[in-house]
Amino acid sequence: MKEENAPPPGRDVVHPGTLVVKDKVYSVSELTTVIKAALETAFPQVWVEGEVSNARQYGSGHIYLTLKDAGSSIPAVIWRSDAARLKFELKDGQHLVCRGKIDVYLPRGSYQLIIDRAEPKGKGALQLAFEQLKERLKAEGLFDPARKRKLPLRPKRIGIVTSPTGAAVVDILRTLERRSAKLHVLIYPARVQGDGSADDIVAGIRAFAALPDIDVLIVGRGGGSMEDLWSFNEEKVARAIAASPIPVISAVGHEVDFTIADFVADIRASTPTAAAEMVVETEEAFAERIANLERRSAQSLRLAVQERRHSLTALAQHRAFQGFRMRLLSTGQGIDELEGRAWEAIRGRQRQFAEARSRAALAEERIAGAFRSRLAALRGDWKRLAAGLNAQSPMAVLKKGYTLVWKREKLGRGSEDGEAASLTDERRPAIRIEDIQAGDSVAVSFYKGEFTATVESVDPEKKIDE
Repeated sequence: MKEENAPPPGRDVVHPGTLVVKDKVYSVSELTTVIKAALETAFPQVWVEGEVSNARQYGSGHIYLTLKDAGSSIPAVIWRSDAARLKFELKDGQHLVCRGKIDVYLPRGSYQLIIDRAEPKGKGALQLAFEQLKERLKAEGLFDPARKRKLPLRPKRIGIVTSPTGAAVVDILRTLERRSAKLHVLIYPARVQGDGSADDIVAGIRAFAALPDIDVLIVGRGGGSMEDLWSFNEEKVARAIAASPIPVISAVGHEVDFTIADFVADIRASTPTAAAEMVVETEEAFAERIANLERRSAQSLRLAVQERRHSLTALAQHRAFQGFRMRLLSTGQGIDELEGRAWEAIRGRQRQFAEARSRAALAEERIAGAFRSRLAALRGDWKRLAAGLNAQSPMAVLKKGYTLVWKREKLGRGSEDGEAASLTDERRPAIRIEDIQAGDSVAVSFYKGEFTATVESVDPEKKIDE
């Protein structure tokens, strides 16, 4: 049965807020095409806010996702060209504000949002991208302190990757010149801001890696906004720094600025000027190391002399050496003179080092050689003195089987009834036969042990060969 209000066939149907269509039968494709044209015309550009779910990037580079809120959801797509411009990684659960247009996918007759721009709500895209890359590289171990290298003690050739017209290179060169560092400086001119700057920085790092004898590499620029410094937050730059065979100092921006390059580099300098100071500081540290070696060598020499002196003192107190006390004192004086000359030589070498600090490496070699030579000479002197002393030592003679004869002294007179006088421990060496008489009490000392005896007879004329 025909409705009373139905329009006659062939007449246009007009409803407020709707399309004007002919009263005809449409195919599915025709209807979908009409809807597609209507939606694209009605929403040429639209901003949509929602939560990301089911985000996935295919091999084509396109990203497919769903935007949803508490009541509805809409499928969305980001084409490869727009996806490449995203600074951060899309993940499920992120809250986005997206710009795009409404489109109808004809094969399914479903509508979707074509996104050409996406921003995280409440946090900038750059900040989010920074945090995501930082966490990923940290998990890979690129920030691990164990993989970071120390600067060489005395660098001779340094490379700088920065803009040749920026303030950073001026600050670095002025600092090196002011500190009179004898350095060979090479500069790789690179863009440090804008499109292609990250590729320039990577090319500079790799170019220096291919050169021989580059000791330190400074990579950086002056201050700026996060957008200005973004090249140093690029993953390609971070990985180039990590792969560099040369120790890298990251010198980006001001003290409050931090970039991914700072975390990956071997050392982070708060400013380009601070980076130059670090390079020169290593030379000063080298000089301090030489001074420390100098002090340690002097201390070692002093301890050696003290040990020898203690040995001589202990040896001189032996009763067999009482007759050689003056000779020992003379020997000790000679050692003191040798020690004085050694200290004078040390002070002379110190003065020479102070006058030739710029040639620290050569000075270190000469000082070390002089100490070794001097110490060898002192040891030689000591051996000669000790050999001479041992040659004159009665102990050395006793070791060969000879003996020392001591005459024991008598104390007081005998008693009236003819009792012999008592003997004491007082003794003196018997050097000549005339010192011994029949009836004397003597002590005969070997190298180890002694015995006492009473002299029965004395023959002053008898010789050993008779």
